[in-house]
Parts: sequence; C-alpha cells; structure tokens
Amino acid sequence: MSNPRNGDTKPPCLPRNGLVKIPTQPNGLGSASITKGTPAVKNRLCQPSSVPAILSPALAHRSDLPIPSLASPLSLATLASVSSPPGASLVGLNASEGSEQPSPERLPGLPSERQLAVDEKILNRLFWYFSACEKCVLAQVCKAWRRVLYQPKFWVGLTPVLHTKELYNILPGGEKEFVSLQGFAVRGFDGFCLVGVSDLDICEFIDNYPLSKKGVKSMSLKRSTITDAGLEVMLEQMQGVVRLELSGCNDFTEAGLWSSLNARITALSVSDCINVADDAIAAISQLLPNLTELNLQAYHVTDTALAYFTAKQGYTTHTLRLNSCWEITNHGVVNMVHSLPNLSVLSLSGCSKVTDDGVELVAENLRKLRSLDLSWCPRITDMALEYIACDLHKLEELVLDRCVRITDTGLSYLSTMSSLRSLYLRWCCQVQDFGLKHLLGMGSLRLLSLAGCPLLTTTGLSGLVQLQELEELELTNCPGATPELFKYFSQHLPCCMVIE
Repeated sequence: MSNPRNGDTKPPCLPRNGLVKIPTQPNGLGSASITKGTPAVKNRLCQPSSVPAILSPALAHRSDLPIPSLASPLSLATLASVSSPPGASLVGLNASEGSEQPSPERLPGLPSERQLAVDEKILNRLFWYFSACEKCVLAQVCKAWRRVLYQPKFWVGLTPVLHTKELYNILPGGEKEFVSLQGFAVRGFDGFCLVGVSDLDICEFIDNYPLSKKGVKSMSLKRSTITDAGLEVMLEQMQGVVRLELSGCNDFTEAGLWSSLNARITALSVSDCINVADDAIAAISQLLPNLTELNLQAYHVTDTALAYFTAKQGYTTHTLRLNSCWEITNHGVVNMVHSLPNLSVLSLSGCSKVTDDGVELVAENLRKLRSLDLSWCPRITDMALEYIACDLHKLEELVLDRCVRITDTGLSYLSTMSSLRSLYLRWCCQVQDFGLKHLLGMGSLRLLSLAGCPLLTTTGLSGLVQLQELEELELTNCPGATPELFKYFSQHLPCCMVIE
C-alpha cells in the first residue's frame, strides 16, 4: 500500500471503483465521471502524483485556484531546458500575484515565468505526468491550459460516465435542456457509459453529440430502461460502435438482440439482464461473425447455448468470460472447447457446477490459454491444478479465489509452471505454510494474492522474500500478516507493493 509523501494530497476521487468526478464546467458541460479501462490504471488515478509543483507558494494555498499541491524536484525551467535563477518562484497565474516583477537575478534572454506557464511546448510535455482527475482540474486554470489539455491525445483510453440527471439542465421555467457535449467532442472521446437512461435520453445523446454517428466506437448502458426499439435505433444510428455493453438493463429482450445486432460489433458484454437466456446466445453467434470478445453473466444460460457458436467465431473469438452462469456444467464445457478452440482468455468464475473433469477438457483442448479464472468454483480440487500444470504451458494468469478444496498439494503442481506471472489464492482456506514453500522457486511470479488465507503464519509468509522479482503481494485479511512482517517486507522486498 502506497503512503503519500509529506506535502502531497490525493486528488479528489470518488470511491466508486476508480471513477473520477469531473468538476462542473462553466460552459454547461455538467458533471461526469471518467474511468480507465483496467483496474491497475484505475487505482493509479487515486495515487499521489509525481509531477512538478507548478504554482508559487502563495498561489498553492489560494482557494479560488483548485490545483492539487504536487511536489517534485522537476520544474518548468527544467522542462524548457533552461536554468532557473536562484530564489525565483515558479509560476503565478493570477493577474495580481502572477504579474512579472523585475528581478536583478534574471539572466538576459531567459523567458519569464509567465511565458513558461503558457508555453505550449512545455505544457505538452508537462501534462503527461498528471492523472485524469488532475487534468480535469488543471483545464479550469486558464484558456491556454485548457486548449492544450483538450487535445484528444491526453484522453485516450478514458470513458466518460454520464448519469441521467447529468444530461439535462433545468431552465428557469422548469423545462429541461440537454447539456452541451461539445467539450467531450473537442477531446475526441470515442466511448461513453450512460447510466439510468431511457430510449429518449439515448436519442437526445445521438442528436447532441457531434461524433455520435461515426466517431463513437464503444457504448456502455448500465441500469438503463432501454427497450428493443431503443437498442435498434441506437445501433442503427451509431454506425461506428464496435464494442457494446449492456448491464442491468431489464427492458430489452432477446428479440431486440435479433433485430439490432450487426456484424461490425467485435466485443459484447451482457450482464445482469433478466431476459437473456439461450436464445440470446443464438442471436450473438449467428449475427456477430467477427466477435473477438464475449463477456456474459446470465443465470439462465444452459449448456445448449454453448453449442450455438459457429466455425467463424472459432477463428476470431479469443476472450470468453462466463461469470455466474450457474447452469453451465461439464457438458457445456465440451461444447465450448470444440466451438472456440483459439481462446486465450477464459473465465468460468461462479460456474459452480463445473468440476475437475471440465477443467481437464479445458487444459487438453485450449492450449493457447494465457488467462484462466476458476474463482468461486467450489468443486475444483488439486486434481484440476495438475491438469493445468501439465497442459497449459503458456498460462500467465490463474485465478483460484474461493476454491476451498485446493490444498498444498495443488500448489506443488503449480510450482512447475515457468510461465505463470499472476496467481490469485484469495480465501483458499486450506492453504498452509508448507504450500507456500512450493511457490518460492517460481521466479516468474510478479503478482501473488493470499488475501483471507487463515492458516498462513508470520513465519510462513516471511519466506516470500525469496521471490525477489515480485511486484505486488496482497495479504488483506491474512491473520499472519503483522506490522512487523510488513516492515520486514519493506526492507527485503523494496520493489514490491505489499497490500495490507
């Protein structure tokens, strides 16, 4: 767990899975959230920044300039490749305090502090050091900074999250007016997440966002009341969408998927939508020949659905995540491995009816797997780990959270895997110190999670210092993880982030 340095303050992040709130814009943009695509990057949004302090001490405490206090030995003068005169303050941005003052120490020919503060060449290099949250704040400092920060290159990979209430301004007469989305268009956002929207809200979004027809590549609808008609209009109008996510949307049906899905979609995520069952998979398999990624959480999907995939998906689909598909059994796994032989990422998390025999089928037929998630599969035992170790020689990530039947014997099988970089053993309640000894020779490991393992002692955990290449170690809710142990790790694993 990282500790902020003295003088650093964390950016104002909302504790919602890494979402970052954008302060209200003066041009009527309303508020929104921006999130990165991966968990590691999301976590970084809330980390103290290592960018240079660009405000003078007087301005750093000004309440009307909401700039984070960020400390670093780097300065604007350094970025400009010029020497800063001794004792000179950095940058003043307010007219009263930031006006240039003649300095006897200033060397002839050097740019002034104000010139450095708005020099686009310097700012283009400087702003790369800031998080998304900090960029949103810095864009409000002045027009010059906003002009630089609103370049699309600074926002690649970020997705604005817009809630229904944030899409409208209330006029004095009580009428609603759709907010201006021009600021998002200037920054070139090609993906959006809309929360709680209706068919009408989606139509308004399409009409008001300048890039909606061709420029939006990814759309995510969460907890929305979109119907079959709304889904059809959205995908018909937004011709650029290739990635679609529907989460918690209970008003569309399988008929809506049949009428709206088209071949340009390459990635589809459907989760917690009560009307999705086997027929939905039939629509997906027949209408999406170019599908590369499918994420599905559906409680009513059965083994039959996994037989619908065609030879076309067999060539193109490399990622399949079946989360909490409770009705899937080993028979469904048979259908899957024969239909999708080129998978590199597979998740059967929460597929509680899958047993060791199902894992054997996976290991024997999906030799290209690099990531396998078997978390919350209570029937998995050490035998499944033997199958994995024998056949999946390219596997880099293995998730075994809550696989309560795994013991030290299973870890001995995994110790032979030279490619494994990430191993998750959260709440594997039978793992003991002896099992950890098997892992000490795995020089390829970079991430190890032992959170919630109740039988691990301080003595057993201390042996992990032999994994000198380890970059992240999670020991949350681990009784053997004591303050003394964390101090020991800080001394002997200085390059490893230990999560308490």
